[in-house]
Amino acid sequence: MKRSLVVLLTAVSMSAMTVGTVAPVWAETEVTEENTETTEAAEDSKDADSTDSELEDGVYGVEFDTDSGMFHVNEACNGRATLTVKDGKMTVHISLVSKNIVNLFLGTAEDAQKDGAKLIAPTTDTVTYSDGISEEVYGFNIPVEKLDEEFDLAILGTKGKWYDHKVSVTDAKEQTEEEKNAVVIGEEEGEEASDAKEEAANTADEKAAEDTTEETKD
Repeated sequence: MKRSLVVLLTAVSMSAMTVGTVAPVWAETEVTEENTETTEAAEDSKDADSTDSELEDGVYGVEFDTDSGMFHVNEACNGRATLTVKDGKMTVHISLVSKNIVNLFLGTAEDAQKDGAKLIAPTTDTVTYSDGISEEVYGFNIPVEKLDEEFDLAILGTKGKWYDHKVSVTDAKEQTEEEKNAVVIGEEEGEEASDAKEEAANTADEKAAEDTTEETKD
């Protein structure tokens, strides 16, 4: 009888020790899970905030990189563009090498040709080269969601054809005096003028196709 009582007491004692050991583990697990949830919530909040500008309101010089040697900023700008941050929203202004690109679209060439597509109209900028010669070229104001990330940008040439490109805006710094003096940014053309240019480009493209057809018949 005594032996059975001793065995019973020993079993009870071991059970109490086991519960005492497991309880802190459960508590630690719960704390860890709470900390993980808090961290994830903070990261989600940070990601949501990153949709706005990472910079304070102001004007900056930036690199504007493209995937094509045929589409780039004017040499007078040394590969740089002007980034304006207002109310947390970013817009980059690029001055091109000529007036051969008449519209831009923030997206793909396919989407640019859909009804209701919001095209970006050009500005008429004046660039000044290192030798002092000035020239009028087209520029464009492009909305930017995030820095240092590629995004789709379609361009429309004077022949009425859209082309797909990948571009990015990087290396935001305080704008230098040289950058400020390199270009005088003009006013953006109205929607009617932009539509007229697009229609003229399409007409020119159609006429070229008709001329090609006539030549083939001859």
